[in-house]
Amino acid sequence: MSVDAPPARDEASPPAADPLRLEHVTVRFGGIVAIDDASLAVGAGHVVGLIGPNGAGKTTLFNVACGIVRPRTGTVRVMGVDRPRPHRLTGLGVARTLQGLGLFPGLTVRQNVMAGLSHGAPGAAAGLVGAPASARFLREAAERAEAALERVGLASAGERMPEALPYPERKRVALARAFVSEPHLLLLDEPAGGLGAADIDELAALVRDFAGGEHGRSVLLVEHHVDLVMSLCDRIAVLDSGRMLATGTPDEIRDDQAVVDAYLGVDVDGEDAA
Repeated sequence: MSVDAPPARDEASPPAADPLRLEHVTVRFGGIVAIDDASLAVGAGHVVGLIGPNGAGKTTLFNVACGIVRPRTGTVRVMGVDRPRPHRLTGLGVARTLQGLGLFPGLTVRQNVMAGLSHGAPGAAAGLVGAPASARFLREAAERAEAALERVGLASAGERMPEALPYPERKRVALARAFVSEPHLLLLDEPAGGLGAADIDELAALVRDFAGGEHGRSVLLVEHHVDLVMSLCDRIAVLDSGRMLATGTPDEIRDDQAVVDAYLGVDVDGEDAA
């Protein structure tokens, strides 16, 4: 099946309600409660960080938002839609990154970024590797991929293979693939993992630029680098043992004694919190 153009979104603009709202979500794996009555909201134009100790359930809650994990109970609304399946996210104006790079072997950097437009468009991904896809789709997707690569500082890397790039640049390829669909809601799963301080600063600037401006784009960021979260996010949610321990502004979270005791035993400057 050929594809005539990159897929259109189901909605032209974000809904009036929060782009992402999870309410009283509970997830069980067998007899284990991974998420226990947790609620989380990402408002229009807000950058929200989700932090917590290892094993707190952050990735599970993130995957609930992405439709990968179906909760036992609770409300999941993404762009105003109840519990959308993962293949619908791009059409709703949502993009995500993975904990790992998730780049496709055998495809160039440009083709990897173009793949960010293919979800929900039958045959589009196949067209990147030679199966039928219209010339119009490939031309427009390539143009949008080039713009996304320029945005992350990799304008000259389109014809290269991802494995030939340094790891920080491969991370930016993954970010460009999320940017290429111009989403209203961006879901980032540990984007700073494996990056040094200078690269983390660049990442923060890219996410800040994405979320800013007239479009009011929203971001949910799951991250272990607390200093990045504190400097970048409008609000922060702290998960501990599957339960929401606290939510608030960075200053409120930094001063919350329960959060300090459970997670911020060392402050963001590396000094003992006590």
